[in-house]
Amino acid sequence: MYFDGSVMAPISGAGVVLISPDGSRLRYAIHLHLSSSNNAIEYKALINGLRIAIELGATWLYVYGDLELVIDQVMKESSYKSPLMTAYYQEVQKLEDKFLGIELHHVP
Repeated sequence: MYFDGSVMAPISGAGVVLISPDGSRLRYAIHLHLSSSNNAIEYKALINGLRIAIELGATWLYVYGDLELVIDQVMKESSYKSPLMTAYYQEVQKLEDKFLGIELHHVP
């Protein structure tokens, strides 16, 4: 799964691409009804992507995102300075528990 968030005032959105083991690609564009930081939007993209993967029945997932801070936080390599980021992290943890295996990777 690849995810990316975008903030372009006054709207924000997220893109998610899921690639199945047979190479099929499912693309999702998500309009987010919130005005927030790029970090928050990236978390929302990740959370929505995980939810979609769960709905599709995925049990193993490789996740790729371009915002190093979010990936580092989820992989516990960075700390949380904001209660909002902590809440997003906790939501990601709940969703991660629904997979047999999940790997997160930063892509430049």
